[in-house]
Amino acid sequence: MITDINQLDLSKSYTYADYLTWQFTEMVELIKGKIVRMSPAPSSKHQKVCRKIVHKIDTFLIGKQCELFFAPFDVRFVKTVGQEIITTVTQPDLCVICDPAKIDERGCIGAPDFIIEILSPSTRDKDVHDKFDLYEEYGVQEYWIVDPLNAIVDVFVLENEKYRLVRKFTSSDKVQVNTLPGLEIDLKEVFEE
Repeated sequence: MITDINQLDLSKSYTYADYLTWQFTEMVELIKGKIVRMSPAPSSKHQKVCRKIVHKIDTFLIGKQCELFFAPFDVRFVKTVGQEIITTVTQPDLCVICDPAKIDERGCIGAPDFIIEILSPSTRDKDVHDKFDLYEEYGVQEYWIVDPLNAIVDVFVLENEKYRLVRKFTSSDKVQVNTLPGLEIDLKEVFEE
């Protein structure tokens, strides 16, 4: 039984089946078989921005089929090569899933429709590069990268299997959520102290 992350060889590749057996308390993600340690608890600014976005989306989704989830919540990305193997498990800050068949007791199996990552200094590179590539590869339809320190939101939509930057939005903008028609988020409200 693995009760401490230091018992693992971080240079090796692992699967979701391995991930389920680990009994340590440290939060990790699995990206293409590689263990990625989660950052320490996010800042209060990160949490405030997250809470305001959650409120906007959750209120909009009342009575609709789509559901909003927030970390910690396992999103398992599946590759089928001969047999189905899961080597990637992430915990996005926020994700919206509109297909109820993708939701089970362990989280989400397959790509959510919409993912939001809120940057922290320790997660910036992972969110901007690794997760960007991963979410694009697995078909997440809309990806927002929220930068609370600079009050900027980069909105990407998937077109022809590649992300297109819709625009860099600032705190003076209102943003239409592409995957949730009718939802507009006022960034002034999200970023104001």
